Amino acid sequence: MKTSRFMVSGMGCLLYPAHITLLASPRFALYEIPMTENALFAPATGPLTIALFVLPQASILEVASALDPLRSANRHLGHEACRWRVVTPDGAPVPLTCGIELPSTGPLAHATGADALIVIAGYRLNEVATRPLIRDLRRIAPRFQLVGGIDAAPWVMARAGLLDGYRATVHWEDLEDLAAAHPETTVLPDRYVIDRNRATIGGAAAATDFMLHLIRARHGAALARQVAASFLATHRKGSEPQIAPEAQDPSLDPRVARATALMEATLDAPHPVASIAKAVNLTPRRLETLFRESLGLTPGAYALSLRLAAARRLLTDTKHPLADIALRTGFSSPATLSRAFKARFGRPPGSLRA
Repeated sequence: MKTSRFMVSGMGCLLYPAHITLLASPRFALYEIPMTENALFAPATGPLTIALFVLPQASILEVASALDPLRSANRHLGHEACRWRVVTPDGAPVPLTCGIELPSTGPLAHATGADALIVIAGYRLNEVATRPLIRDLRRIAPRFQLVGGIDAAPWVMARAGLLDGYRATVHWEDLEDLAAAHPETTVLPDRYVIDRNRATIGGAAAATDFMLHLIRARHGAALARQVAASFLATHRKGSEPQIAPEAQDPSLDPRVARATALMEATLDAPHPVASIAKAVNLTPRRLETLFRESLGLTPGAYALSLRLAAARRLLTDTKHPLADIALRTGFSSPATLSRAFKARFGRPPGSLRA
């Protein structure tokens, strides 16, 4: 049995949970959560078949991150231990975010017979995750030993009722919204979460981590290391946060990385630069010098850029009202957000939705 380090409850940004305690907030609660796996992750010699259910506007990187580790495992083993098929909503080639169409072996029904079904979803879920698709996914799910989702796909699983009573994760941009929309699901900020017959994965890099974990569980650590080495990849645990300071630009001063992590963890309630400097054991002047040297911005300007970028994403990717977006990104009012947004991007927030 494994243990996932954190469950985060309450409002606010869910990034970098390991660092949130440096700027303590009563809105967050941290708990030890047991993480269980199923027999698919037991040592095995027989072949494993995975069906990828790829939705329109998914990322080609996520598809590759799920499939190429399996291909590499077969190469190193010298036989076909892993098999896969790609299915799409209508059985036709599916358009990806990069403009490429991914070939398909058929519609969702063609996934039947696989050991696991992994859904991959990205943008425009309101268009692609239709009611018939949700219904078909709900009906077919019991036929698989494991049903998983990558990036935005946990949203699709949750809408189908497949995550009720489960622990799950989703891409970090959607953690708070998924937790609010589906309180029956325990949402974790982990890279990937395996809970009984469900697996949820935060994104492309985490998909590689998940597949390496699966390969390690079935075929041993040596093979997992060989596969990771093939892609110059580092195998990270599922319980690690999706984005951590040490995973950022290695050229950054570690104190700058910690400061940026704190800023991202408190977008909705930005802390004064003096408080951030104190948390990383620097004077405000020294922190400003390091920020200018590393990022070309003052700490205050960098924090504002993070908040405005988050506001822009919420405007384009969600239907939250402007007042809610202002609250989530630390602005005192919609008018304050609008002024800052127009000064930065040259257009008012409402124009993005128009």
